[in-house]
Amino acid sequence: MLDPVGGDRFTDSLRALREGGRLVVVGFTGGSIPEVKVNRLLLRNTEVIGAGWGAYVMGKPELNREIGEAIEHMIEEGFVRPIVGARFPLEQAADALRLIDERGATGKVVLDVRSD
Repeated sequence: MLDPVGGDRFTDSLRALREGGRLVVVGFTGGSIPEVKVNRLLLRNTEVIGAGWGAYVMGKPELNREIGEAIEHMIEEGFVRPIVGARFPLEQAADALRLIDERGATGKVVLDVRSD
């Protein structure tokens, strides 16, 4: 399970894990940084892992490109189906940000930087 929110949602996510499950923490958009009571991990043999993606790939542009190509291939093959709720041309980036800021986004909000 992937948790970009933190706060109370983190605790809910941890409770929702099945035995042997793993919770990957990627951010704290909910505002507060949660704490883990390790007895929860022991009782159900679960894991919590932090994934600081930005810091990890920042100095590795070739790795970042390679991973991006692999993800693109998985999308093309149908293994990954991201939910895209809205698309905007780059010129309407302010509208895209407004949609996110006003909590009107469902799924990913995509900025098209090329006109194909």
